[in-house]
Amino acid sequence: MTTGPAPGDIAPGEVPGDPVPGDPAPDAELPTVAPQLRDLRRRAGLTLEAAAARARLSPAHLSRLETGRRQPSLPLLLGLARTYGTTVSELLGETPAVADPIVRAGGPGAREADGWTYWQAGGSGRGMQALRVHVHGRSQGELVRVHPGEEWLYVLQGRLRLHLGETEYLLEPGDSAHFDSLTAHRIGAASAAGAELLFVHTLLQSSLAGLCLGGGAGTTTTHHR
Repeated sequence: MTTGPAPGDIAPGEVPGDPVPGDPAPDAELPTVAPQLRDLRRRAGLTLEAAAARARLSPAHLSRLETGRRQPSLPLLLGLARTYGTTVSELLGETPAVADPIVRAGGPGAREADGWTYWQAGGSGRGMQALRVHVHGRSQGELVRVHPGEEWLYVLQGRLRLHLGETEYLLEPGDSAHFDSLTAHRIGAASAAGAELLFVHTLLQSSLAGLCLGGGAGTTTTHHR
């Protein structure tokens, strides 16, 4: 049995099928996203007007999308996915592929970023990113990071210098640290040969340059193992 839209899903004054000036043109080749859009909005607890404001659409246009009377263009799909914190694939009702849980040795090669050499140690598209990292012993200068999320690291080889706020910690092989990334922090090698560590953080949006790198001294307290 087909049901109509729930109360409040049709914008005031909307006439079904009316074009809205300035709205993106529909793409006839895209599958309907109406059921997913309605479900995502209701799960988010948003009214039609609130969701439309977040997506920078008119309520009438969003109503047409939710009732299947209009199809979104690809740029609009990307904007709606960001609005609801999901993916275009979910909006299109696609079943995501099962991610391979294993990262084999000899996979993606080493990459460099601001004094770190790192290798991917976890899958992509996850809520956290895992890396195996070599922090070079050469001077890296002072680079402090503050951002949402959490970080965890485990020292494999060498000695590591970790600055958290006004405190400096010296970590040796077998030592680990787990901290809130909103605490100002920087990381550097405390041994001439550098340090090797496992590093996990919760920032999918980080670019290579956005990884938490660091060096120099300048904090007030040193804690030894």
